[in-house]
Amino acid sequence: MTAPAPLAEKSTEPVSPARRGRRPDVIAAIAGALLVAVAAVVGTVIQNADGTLHVAWPPLLADWLPHVGPGTPAALAVAAGVIVHGPVLAARLSWRTLTLVAYGTSLAWIWSLALVDGWQRGVANRLVNRNEYLSVIDRFAHIGPTLRTFNQHILIGHPHNWPAHVAGHPPGATLTFVWLDRIGLGGGGWAGVWCITVGASAAVAVLVALRALASERTARRAAPFLVLAPAAVWIGTSADGYFAAVAAWAVALLALAATRTVRAPALVALAAGLLFGWTLYISYGLTLFAVPAVVVLLLARNARPLAPALAGVALVALAFTLAGFNWWEAYGLLVQRYYQGVGGDRPQSYWVWGNLACTVVITGLASVAGLRRAGASLPGAVRRWRGGRDGAADRLGMLALAVLLALLFADLSGMSKAETERIWIPFALWMLPAAALLPAADRRRWLTLQALLALLVNHLLLTTW
Repeated sequence: MTAPAPLAEKSTEPVSPARRGRRPDVIAAIAGALLVAVAAVVGTVIQNADGTLHVAWPPLLADWLPHVGPGTPAALAVAAGVIVHGPVLAARLSWRTLTLVAYGTSLAWIWSLALVDGWQRGVANRLVNRNEYLSVIDRFAHIGPTLRTFNQHILIGHPHNWPAHVAGHPPGATLTFVWLDRIGLGGGGWAGVWCITVGASAAVAVLVALRALASERTARRAAPFLVLAPAAVWIGTSADGYFAAVAAWAVALLALAATRTVRAPALVALAAGLLFGWTLYISYGLTLFAVPAVVVLLLARNARPLAPALAGVALVALAFTLAGFNWWEAYGLLVQRYYQGVGGDRPQSYWVWGNLACTVVITGLASVAGLRRAGASLPGAVRRWRGGRDGAADRLGMLALAVLLALLFADLSGMSKAETERIWIPFALWMLPAAALLPAADRRRWLTLQALLALLVNHLLLTTW
């Protein structure tokens, strides 16, 4: 592949009946809703019978607790504002202003949903329980020796084994909060602020990538759906929102380098590689972002960023390896640890499809309908890509489906049984833009469904994360 000029703006979309029909959109959305309902009913039966699901309100790790809180009025106001004004503002604002407004609105949406549960329960106490990263800050007083012996504490049989989330992630995840503590931003409150502040930027990263790979018009259409993400319920309450932003910016920088829409594409590709490398050391599961990364290069028809990006990944891996942490050994031990805990008890026969119900909850019915359109158009999109005639909608659909494919790999691995409403946030954010494929006349209706889903979940359930 040779380096192309920046991808041209395409104002038209494929016009196949599969893309135009509204009835299939509604059917897809109903199917998604039914999947969640069936997962809830079947999961409740299984949980009440033998308790093997280890979730109180299947398929989500949550408790039934209808409530309102200080964030309720703000959440309603943000939702109404995006539904009424979001599509128009996304189309009319200058690009720079749009990215700033998108970030600010995403922040407001995440914060308001988190504060429905109040400051302590919704933000400050989320990351301080015994399974979370903050519980081991004092054990990282000497980072070097801790990294060298990190793998010795992964298995449950060790007398000083790591808590579940620390053992379940490479040490980069915990080191983030160690470093925050060392600069005076210790405790659950600052940890929550960090995750929300960084996590909200993921929406901007996806917009940047869409503008580079597809078109600015496509990115603008996707903006309201990215801002009003149902996944915001969990972005504001777990470190996975932070992980999602790192992965999102890695993909965005790679897209900018591949489409040569920046002055120094090699340096941007190196930066993308550094972020991809960091994702490997904050979450084992984010290695699957290699799938959308490859698709980015294929859509841009440019392999030149691959070398500097791999160099960036190698630099991060080298740093951790020289510090004494063995990634491959740690992952092998994690697989054993996973089956030592509730992961070994949870039935894959339920979670292999129950996880997909969780995905519907965090991406919303609009994304389900949009992915239906992307899937229906995939054969034609591939033909057009091979002929060099692919349009913006084709590229958006193929990118969203590539992330869905990575998510399915995670699902079939058996290492993602339950809690995927937070674990799969990094993947969910890239499926949200599929809603931009829906007819413009229907977008406010779909945005309303997205907002209602998030508001109902946050006000009827008390989520653990």
